[in-house]
Amino acid sequence: MTDRAPKLLFDALGAIASSQEFIAGCSLDQYMGDKMRRSAVERQLEILGEACSRLARLEPTLIELVPSLKLAIDLRNRIIHGYDAVDDEIVYRTVSEDLVALKAQLTQLLTARG
Repeated sequence: MTDRAPKLLFDALGAIASSQEFIAGCSLDQYMGDKMRRSAVERQLEILGEACSRLARLEPTLIELVPSLKLAIDLRNRIIHGYDAVDDEIVYRTVSEDLVALKAQLTQLLTARG
């Protein structure tokens, strides 16, 4: 693992933690009605996707080891480039359900190599 990889893993994990914190105790309807919360969550997903993109460029084999890296990168691209078509429900469910596995995988990588 390169010298930059642990920092990128740390950044990705921080973005996951922040996005999960921002929706904790918040229903989907509350999330959808709160523009500031949605913006904050989307920003963290942008950071997550960018950190994962940089990790994948540094170590291309990580895409095979952690397939969810590609999903995080794709979500980042959707938020940035398709901002007018972001589905708030998908973002909410991604943070509340899908990031749990990615968080565990990235934590394992950081622990093993950090």
